[in-house]
Amino acid sequence: MNDIFINETKGETLDLKLAVLIDADNIPYAYVKGILSEIARYGTPAIKRIYGDWTRPELSGWKNVLLENAISPIQQYSYTTGKNSTDSAMIIDAMDILYEDNVDGFCIVSSDSDFTRLSMRLRESGKRVIGLGERKTPTPFIVACDKFIFLEILESEHKEGGKSVKSTRSKKSRPAKLPKNVIKLIEASVDAVADEDGWAFLGEIGNIILKKEPSFDARNYGYAKLTPLIEATELFEIDRRDTSNRGIKHIYIRNKNFSKNGTE
Repeated sequence: MNDIFINETKGETLDLKLAVLIDADNIPYAYVKGILSEIARYGTPAIKRIYGDWTRPELSGWKNVLLENAISPIQQYSYTTGKNSTDSAMIIDAMDILYEDNVDGFCIVSSDSDFTRLSMRLRESGKRVIGLGERKTPTPFIVACDKFIFLEILESEHKEGGKSVKSTRSKKSRPAKLPKNVIKLIEASVDAVADEDGWAFLGEIGNIILKKEPSFDARNYGYAKLTPLIEATELFEIDRRDTSNRGIKHIYIRNKNFSKNGTE
């Protein structure tokens, strides 16, 4: 579920125009297919740029990937040995794009904490920011984004044809062995947006969770989406409600203790 792109009042998924900026010095080209497939879930990549010193032999593997995915390479020479020279070029371009005001959000693809302040600045201007990087990404950059996605998850899904082995488990499987802090996070988020009868709209729950933990993703725990993860805990009731569109149902969640006790 594209939690940060849910209209909380209408429950509609938003399709945003996005600027995708990739740090070639920091991200292996093998991830690109998965990255673009993931970004397509949240919006349309109106701008796709990748930054690096293309005179370096180690970046030669990017050539076919860029051609196949229509990504514009931006040359940035390495002026000093040992320094990532792409950072400043990405930041300058991001600010230029921001002031042109032609996009709704940014996808910053890097595992480098140097983009922390940039992400904060873009959000201060009302833009959505999705970060994508490896698990080694420092926490400051992760929490500076609206949502952060670990590339290792995308690699796993790509290898399995878009479906990870764990994410296809049946609804009748044993409850997910989630960390206690994750269960508490879900419970607190349900309570925060629940109505007087204890029911909370799933889209609002997802938004609250991501505001608290930008790197939260059901796939981190082996589930394709938030709903089956919540079901597997066996702690919540699930109510799928009809809408005016026969193909769409709104999902509401309630803590089982609420219905037993009549109070939260």
